[in-house]
Amino acid sequence: MTESHYQAGQWVEVLGKEQILATLDKQGRLDGLPFMPEMFQHCGKRFKVFKRAHKTCDTINHSGGRRMADAVHLEGSRCDGEAHGGCQATCLIFWKSAWLKPVEGVSAAPEKRVGGPAGCTEEDVRAGTRAKGDEAAYVCQATQLFDATTPLKWWEFSQYVEDYTSGNASIGRMLRGGIYAVYYMLVQCGLGLGPFLRWIYGLGPSLWGGLPYPRKTGAIPVGAPTPSFELNLQPGEWVRIKSHDEILATLNKENKNRGLYFDGEGVPFCGGTYRVVKRVNKILDEKTGKPVTFKNGSVILEDVYCQSRYSACRMFCPRAITSYWREIWLERVDKAPGPADAKPPVREEIASGEHCGSVKGN
Repeated sequence: MTESHYQAGQWVEVLGKEQILATLDKQGRLDGLPFMPEMFQHCGKRFKVFKRAHKTCDTINHSGGRRMADAVHLEGSRCDGEAHGGCQATCLIFWKSAWLKPVEGVSAAPEKRVGGPAGCTEEDVRAGTRAKGDEAAYVCQATQLFDATTPLKWWEFSQYVEDYTSGNASIGRMLRGGIYAVYYMLVQCGLGLGPFLRWIYGLGPSLWGGLPYPRKTGAIPVGAPTPSFELNLQPGEWVRIKSHDEILATLNKENKNRGLYFDGEGVPFCGGTYRVVKRVNKILDEKTGKPVTFKNGSVILEDVYCQSRYSACRMFCPRAITSYWREIWLERVDKAPGPADAKPPVREEIASGEHCGSVKGN
């Protein structure tokens, strides 16, 4: 597989529409990855590389890690769902290196790739958003991600070398991630050390920042109703995320509240104050491509996303999946946090280990 030459933090420019169309097949794809209509608005604009997207997580078949060829994520480049039925998932977009060029002062040149003699038009790209034979289903990068990638086992050491050399992860973050993974295995190994290790976990501020153990479970029996509370939050409002223990009290033993899974990746944000970006009522099922409507609305918060601290077999995944938050997990605050009460931004250097991102629910 081709390795992208772009580094995290590097500035790039998205190529023009015609240049990008020349790289696509008639389905609007390159190496099986769709170029989506929502991406045209970024043509000609400059962005900083957020992470090299050399690997990702499988949210379709849940098979573990997947290797992506020659792609990056760009800062502030998330899908607005306009061409996909108004999907509100706000997924971070994958950009192939062939669709980018370095800005002035960077010697590397963009790779020139042609999709085929038939070429591709903007109309082809838009037509490629609908599944053949099923007009109710959409096609996007998230629905095609399994086919656009290859398996990546957690023990393939080359991925961790690239995590570091690409600038995706620091040595400190990688060490902390490795220590957490070992710690998690000790907790789960059945030697009776679990309760003690979970208790002392939060006592290591130099390593974990004083965070509670992230893999606790709710106590409500599966099948029993879980509580709900409506705040009717709107974009721009400020909220404080409740403590981990308060959130656990709303979850069943599968860590779900009315079908929405609360993942350990959300634990480092507990107690922090964040701004509401949007309400989420509709997303695409990544396996079927069909719209799913939430029975209970949720919200997305600014700069709150999976940082793959606790994602075993998918450590340091750069996909940055947005987290969905039930309103019962939040409390409204009157204003933005001031210097005295603001919680520092969650550092990506904390750790990595078990499970990936928020599992989408209803």
